[in-house]
Amino acid sequence: LAELHALSTPHDGENLARFNITASKAFGVSMANIQKVAKGLGRDHALAAALWDTGWYEARMLSSFVDEPARVTPTQMDRWCEEFGNWAICDTVCFHLFDRAEPAWAKVPQWAADDREFVRRGSLALVGALALGELALLYRGVIGMGMVVALYGFGRGFSMRALLGSKLVILRGVNLFPTQIEEVILKRPELTAH
Repeated sequence: LAELHALSTPHDGENLARFNITASKAFGVSMANIQKVAKGLGRDHALAAALWDTGWYEARMLSSFVDEPARVTPTQMDRWCEEFGNWAICDTVCFHLFDRAEPAWAKVPQWAADDREFVRRGSLALVGALALGELALLYRGVIGMGMVVALYGFGRGFSMRALLGSKLVILRGVNLFPTQIEEVILKRPELTAH
């Protein structure tokens, strides 16, 4: 925490408000600096849990980079998801940790059925991360995102473009036809039951 605090700047603190990131405990550290700290720490499941438990925004972001995906449990995923306090924590944890965890696909429909904003957003972020993380399965993931949106009626506050940000470039020029969508969705048992 001391290292994160030392890296804080007023500009990075202002960026939290600029990007509509609400956090009751935040230092104001850039993502680039959080990732530099993570590289220096390496992977450590116990440290990630301790960082998460501090409740500090930057410590929770850091935990997504230092945790060991193979040691992430369904219980941990549910607990952290219930504690997502803003879109940035939700998306970062889903795109940099949960998408590499064994129970990831099973969490998509579970969280999508939840009425809490960031739990439901976690479902959308996770299925997007799964798709983008597995290039060979890109079509399946994009289709899965559409299926989650269609089945659980995400409100106007959810935008795939906002969720994917710069990663949307990967999706440009990909043509999906309704028959392809149907074929791929039917192959995913976690999503077809819903």
